[in-house]
Parts: sequence; C-alpha cells; structure tokens
Amino acid sequence: MKCKLLTLLFLCYCIACKNNDSVMNTASRVDGYIQRIESTNPYDSIAAIPVPAGFERKKELPDSFGNWLRKIPLKRDKTVYLYNGEKKKNQLAQFAVLDLPVGNKDLQQCADAVMRLRASWLFDQQRYNDISFADNEGKQYRFTSPYTKEHFETYLQTVFARCGTASLSKQLKKTSYDQLQAGDVLIRGGFPGHAVMVMDIAVNKDGEKRFLLAQSYMPAQSIHLLVNPASEDHSPWYETDPDDELIATPEYSFYSFELKRW
Repeated sequence: MKCKLLTLLFLCYCIACKNNDSVMNTASRVDGYIQRIESTNPYDSIAAIPVPAGFERKKELPDSFGNWLRKIPLKRDKTVYLYNGEKKKNQLAQFAVLDLPVGNKDLQQCADAVMRLRASWLFDQQRYNDISFADNEGKQYRFTSPYTKEHFETYLQTVFARCGTASLSKQLKKTSYDQLQAGDVLIRGGFPGHAVMVMDIAVNKDGEKRFLLAQSYMPAQSIHLLVNPASEDHSPWYETDPDDELIATPEYSFYSFELKRW
C-alpha cells in the first residue's frame, strides 16, 4: 500500500511539473511576443527598414512625396501614446512610431494624420499655396502667411477640427490598386470612417509589390507603421494580391477599390 501511495505521489508530482512547465513556456512565449512588440525600434527611419527577400525599394525622385515619406525619422520607443500622454490600450498594432507631433488635443486622428503628412511635405517644399483641405461642405482651408512652423501647426489644428475622412475622401481621386504608389491613401469616408497612408513600396523582378502602411486612430495618437496581421513574423510589409479585394490591417479592413490619390 505504501509503495502504491509513493508511486501515485510521484506521478502527481510529474504531472504537476509538466503542467507548470507548460504554463511557464506559454507565459514565456506570450511575454516574448509582448516584449518584442514593445521593445525599442532599431531603425532610425522608414528607409532603414529591411525589404523582403528578393525585393528592392522602388526608385523615387529626390523631391517626391514618396522619397520624403521614406526619410521620416522613427522613434526608438515603439509605444503608441494618446494625445493626453496615456498609453494606447492596444500596443500590438504598431511596428514602429513616427517621430512626428501628435498635439495635446483629441484632433489628430486617422484622416488628420494623412493630412499632416501631405501638408508637411508641401511645407518642406515651400509649396505653401498647395496646402489646402476642404470640409464636408466643400469649403477650402488654405494655409496662408506667415509661413512659419508655429503658424503651420495652428493651421493644422483648424483643419483637423473641420475636416475628416468624409471630406478627405471627396478631395482625393480614385486610383487603381495595381498602380499603387507611396503617398496613396486607403480611405473609407464616413463618421468616423478610417484612413491609412502608403508609406513605402518595394518591388521584385516580376513586378510584385510590397508596401508599408501608417495610421493614427481614435482617440488622437502617435502616427505609427502597422504590422501586417497576416504575417507570421509580424512583418510591416503588405502584399498586393490582385485576387484579394480585402486589405486587413490590425484594427481595420479596407477594400482595394478604396485606394485614392492626391
């Protein structure tokens, strides 16, 4: 009887150890995943992010919007913060965070981030007269002098308060998914709707494309590059599949026909 009891105790101990080890391994995998998502970003700009094997970055003209987007600096800290300084609850959507202002008001959301990127490029090019956005009634909000950074930021706050996905969707022009370019916008106009911007493109010898996407969201938050949820290694590169009409991002899905251009 004593022998049987010892045997039973030994079996229970083995099962317990196995279960504890399984739990620890699961926790380790989960912790590893979370840590990898929240760890520091090793790339100093979008241009430094490695392209998929067999691909190379699409050539862009020096003064082009695509080349400007590629040079946007990235923060070392991969945490997405809200406009009020709090951490966003979902920290699993981002690959890296762009080193761009968010503001201290709940204004720079999805379409607003897209408009900031476009306006900032035009500002850097000193194309001040081209900086203009329309509200849902068609009223234009143009950037006027003085052409200072401080006035530019004040102007953007007005635009963010008056314009959104519904109005921006009207302002942009439809384009074909197989003609995808950096600076294009996947947008669904509405209240609220959503919008993300194509930040960079890589191509291979067969003409296949891979692309990066960036977004802000609600509430206003850091503009960030998105991971591709369909990628097992959480790569930020998305595939252009002509047979797949749905483009799924971590927090929203678009149809390929919702691609638009400036």
